[in-house]
Amino acid sequence: MSQSFDLVLSNGTVVTPNGTATADVGIRAGRIAAIGDLRGASMADKIDCHGLHVLPGVIDTQVHFREPGLEHKEDLSTGSAAAAMGGVVAFFEMPNTKPGTTTDVELKDKLTRAQGRSWTDHAFFLGAASDNIAHLAEWERIPGCAGIKIFMGSSTGNLLVADDETLAKVIAQGYRRIAVHCEDEARLIARKSIAEGAGHPRAHHIWRDAETALLATKRLVKLAEAAKRRVHVLHVTTAEEMDFLAGHKDLVTVETTPQHLTLFAPECYEELGTYAQMNPPIRENSHRGALWRAIQNGVVDVLGSDHAPHTREEKDKPYPQSPSGMTGVQTLVPLMLDHVNQGRLTLERFVDLTSAGPQRIYNIAGKGRIALGYDADFTLVDMKAERTITNQWIVSRCGWTPFDGKKVQGWPMATIIRGRLVMSDGQLIGDPAGQPVRFQECYP
Repeated sequence: MSQSFDLVLSNGTVVTPNGTATADVGIRAGRIAAIGDLRGASMADKIDCHGLHVLPGVIDTQVHFREPGLEHKEDLSTGSAAAAMGGVVAFFEMPNTKPGTTTDVELKDKLTRAQGRSWTDHAFFLGAASDNIAHLAEWERIPGCAGIKIFMGSSTGNLLVADDETLAKVIAQGYRRIAVHCEDEARLIARKSIAEGAGHPRAHHIWRDAETALLATKRLVKLAEAAKRRVHVLHVTTAEEMDFLAGHKDLVTVETTPQHLTLFAPECYEELGTYAQMNPPIRENSHRGALWRAIQNGVVDVLGSDHAPHTREEKDKPYPQSPSGMTGVQTLVPLMLDHVNQGRLTLERFVDLTSAGPQRIYNIAGKGRIALGYDADFTLVDMKAERTITNQWIVSRCGWTPFDGKKVQGWPMATIIRGRLVMSDGQLIGDPAGQPVRFQECYP
């Protein structure tokens, strides 16, 4: 009996849990319905993927899309458009907006704002604060909640959780994964005069040194072990942290970012100035090498872009009044594909870090692999395409990237979300129709 599909991706090099091989993928009702030779099937539509790799849809689990309150930098529409343009099918957005996402009302407001405006699927973190700890276990159950986010340093408003007593209370609440920004607030305050005295971002990684990150990471892990609670350390930047975390993988998962794998100090600060400023900072090449070793040794579980846009006017303020953060969701895929082509990691490892890894860490339902019954989410890439990343290509509202002018090999050619073609050859297709990401709940 002939099979019938809504869409068939034909003749692509498909990366599945069973390996990488030429195959067709049949899609029905937004799900993957068949993988193999589908030449005899009937289909409503077909995309010829000859010469392309068909990857599981890339999931970016750390972005800041600035809505509500900071829409002059970015909003859910422009940020998700940047994601789709870059081959990303879903994002997890952080809570440091204005107001911060620290209540059920604010979380539901973001989910409502995304309806009909987000180009990709999405989830939102609930921010931990001293005044919402008692409610975290209840509110994290709201559909579309990615989990709990803790800022141990460098946050605004009421989102900072700097002391161990409060941190322990947060960790003891709830069941979902807790994602943590690890910088020691006391050390940051004590050393800020280094940045103020220098007046140039070349001092950024000296002020926010490796010890600042390591202190916070060790404090977090000690408390997580006491509570027997799994935690996720965001944007790890130092050799010392990677060495330490390798001994605690039973409780801790690890993220690093494309920019920390690509840029290095002091060159980036001399070339880009405040446009290379982010927290935790870009560090010396020795730390970058340690991050790559941690990827190769399996310590790193996931890549996140930490997309955190600011306007040029804001970034052009004198350091350290200039804000930290850079765009990244649109450049994650091409930057990392270039690293694949340079031999720094395999394509299968890239898939693990951007699809299967997010699924494992956050218990995402129906995404993260090309397998029967899963959402028909795909990132179609041309591994041979040579392109140049430019500011003009960036659709984020701020309109710039620290990688302007960088030549890369490997490019996202299409983004497919639940069987819908959302981006093709650098053009957004149709209307925004992103939906909340579903999770495999693990409550008692």
